[in-house]
Amino acid sequence: MDVRVSDASLSDARTPGWLSREAIVAKPGFNRWLVPPAALAIHLCIGMSYGLSVFWLPLSRALSVGQPAPAACPDMSIATALVTTTCDWRVSDLVIVFSIGIVMLGLSAAVFGGWLERAGPRKAGLAAALCWGGGFLIGALGVYVHQLWLIWLGMGLVGGIGLGLGYISPVSTLVKWFPDRRGMATGMAIMGFGGGAMIGSPLATLLINTFKTPDSAGVWQTLAVMGGLYGAAMLCGAFGYRVPPAGWQPEGWTAPAAKSAMITSGHVHLDRAHKTPQFSVLCLNVSAGIGVLALASPMLQEIFGGALIGQPGAGFGQLDAGQKAQIAAVAAGFVGLLSLFNILGRFFWASMSDKIGRKVTYATFFALGCLLYAGAHWAASIGSKALFVTFFCVILSMYGGGFATIPAYLADIFGTQFVGAIHGRLLTAWSTAGVVGPFVVTAIRQAQVDAGIQGAALYTRTMYILAAFLAAGFVANLLVRPLAARWFMSDAALAASAKGGNATAAGRTSARGIGRGGVTPLAILAWIAVGVPIAWGIWSTVSKAMILFG
Repeated sequence: MDVRVSDASLSDARTPGWLSREAIVAKPGFNRWLVPPAALAIHLCIGMSYGLSVFWLPLSRALSVGQPAPAACPDMSIATALVTTTCDWRVSDLVIVFSIGIVMLGLSAAVFGGWLERAGPRKAGLAAALCWGGGFLIGALGVYVHQLWLIWLGMGLVGGIGLGLGYISPVSTLVKWFPDRRGMATGMAIMGFGGGAMIGSPLATLLINTFKTPDSAGVWQTLAVMGGLYGAAMLCGAFGYRVPPAGWQPEGWTAPAAKSAMITSGHVHLDRAHKTPQFSVLCLNVSAGIGVLALASPMLQEIFGGALIGQPGAGFGQLDAGQKAQIAAVAAGFVGLLSLFNILGRFFWASMSDKIGRKVTYATFFALGCLLYAGAHWAASIGSKALFVTFFCVILSMYGGGFATIPAYLADIFGTQFVGAIHGRLLTAWSTAGVVGPFVVTAIRQAQVDAGIQGAALYTRTMYILAAFLAAGFVANLLVRPLAARWFMSDAALAASAKGGNATAAGRTSARGIGRGGVTPLAILAWIAVGVPIAWGIWSTVSKAMILFG
């Protein structure tokens, strides 16, 4: 049987889909400054993962709203808690949602990183929007029918996949659009992940108070609204993505490989990157020191006690319930201030790394961090709240700066061809540390409590252990060296990879008017769209933080 296919049919079959990487290659006249706000739109949404704790207390009284006592079930197992419709949930069972999400962030970033490089950021951003926004909607259903397993499934498992895809979706694209400012570009996007809770937490509180009734905690309605908002905002970000043509570089810019041996001009394949010693060292870098945020609030309360409310002679254990509620509000301001510096540090330190180099930036994080942890212990011992808060604000700025700088560090060492996927695999180390780190730090504190230690001395061991983590990171950073030539892809392999859908190829493509234009009406609108929520979140955070100095 003779089967003939027309040339038109073949042409149609080869036409790229509207979600494919080929369909979003930028055309002449495209402004590269439209890409960072698209990335921010996604990161500001998934950053609410840091703020999910705002839901736990209302959900722990979901069945007993307005009642004098919770609908508690003594000795309830986790298996029972997952399916009960008559017992209030325990906070400890709800917190597991966050752990599931962080684990899935690392796993999905590692598993889907290679697919992202082939499929492109628009398709990955769309999948992230459906998973993260859909996860909230599934969680809302779980609250409505009082089924904890649905909340775990939606906000933990499905939402966690959206976290991973959303987190890495802009990385490769941004470093290719801004080879001249890699740190600044990735810092702008990942700043959004740190700022998501700064916007989402007060928004969630506002919505809960709006929807709350004598018979409802207002949580399922809040989750449904936020799921819809997040899905829509992330879709806008996903459709705002464009990728540069193969080999594109900014007009008049020359790659700085000759200026720094730490910035390579080659590209390492995804399948080989994790086999290099440099990858292992950077895994330790991204994990060192994690766990600070887990204890920020109780640490301030237990160290300074009554001094936070004008009673310097009273220890935390001597305060009554009303006084403890007062200092809890002060501690909440402290946590908000740390979050703000976490966000600002992501942009500041990542931008600074473009000037002083990634290795020097990380050396600063680890060396200064060790000194500041020791200094925080000293400030606590002399009762200086101002110094203690200042030291931890700087520490958290570097904590955030480390996450924002690592994509640029990876691009410097491994090249830009697979940097998004390599970054995804690196995040498995962070997701593991994100679960284990707070557990270890909390266990150390509990051991001190059991030993009868109180006040500033309660956290002495924790401070020094965290300083030791940073010292290990400092040594690891010193060991980072440029890769040997044998690790890099050949020109033929690089060209073949480019034909498979990656945006970087051997050779250089002329700018052809692509990427130009900074301040244009469309760029202004895009930045306003993400800037207004950020400004509102900063104002809300600063207002609460002022309690610290009131």
